[in-house]
Amino acid sequence: MNKTELCAKLAKQSGLTKAQANDVINALFDTEPGKGIIAAELDAGRSVTIPGFGTFDTAKRNARQGRNPQTGETIQIAARTVPTFKAGKGLKDRVRV
Repeated sequence: MNKTELCAKLAKQSGLTKAQANDVINALFDTEPGKGIIAAELDAGRSVTIPGFGTFDTAKRNARQGRNPQTGETIQIAARTVPTFKAGKGLKDRVRV
């Protein structure tokens, strides 16, 4: 499913227009600086928990050594903060067969 299909399903289930559904999805998931509720919360160091669905959070990765696969040269990979998602019990139960 892509964003257009998601907007159409959201509009159908909620009674919103497709444009309004698109605005809702952008308000939640946009990654532009200063936009997107989830990204803004993660930037601020806070997690976003949706009960039954899951938790968006951040994790710190330590600096480490790696290898350039083309040359075999050892390189230093910098430390960084990465986004993570942990599925909640309701989502896990729904997807499991």
